[in-house]
Amino acid sequence: MDESTAPIPRSEEEWRERLDAEAYAVLREGATERPWSGRYVGTTTVGVYRCRGCGAELFRSGTKFESHCGWPSFYDPSDSSAVTLHEDRSLGMIRTEVRCSRCDSHLGHVFHGEGYATPTDDRYCINSVALALEADDSVQ
Repeated sequence: MDESTAPIPRSEEEWRERLDAEAYAVLREGATERPWSGRYVGTTTVGVYRCRGCGAELFRSGTKFESHCGWPSFYDPSDSSAVTLHEDRSLGMIRTEVRCSRCDSHLGHVFHGEGYATPTDDRYCINSVALALEADDSVQ
């Protein structure tokens, strides 16, 4: 069975078995990895970025851009239904949290209108540990 169609863990114990401690903290508890520490910050590999929790396609490398923020940045999900957006009032501010629409894992946050020269002027600031890159020379 393909991981993108595999059953999603139902209990926190199943999630802990599937994910290492850092991935569990980010995907299931909403933590954030340290800036510049993630494996995909500077990656230019062509391919598909999938949810580390369930394997769902989230972003394509063609929408990844260098924002110099310390986390991988994308200007648009690969499909408008790939992620869900939620108001986040933690840390004394209002932000928009990004979650995987398939398994409800925390991925990061999206910021609008920052002036990036991208088609959407959105910055999906995503934790590397929430992603798995499937390299593919034919994917743009």
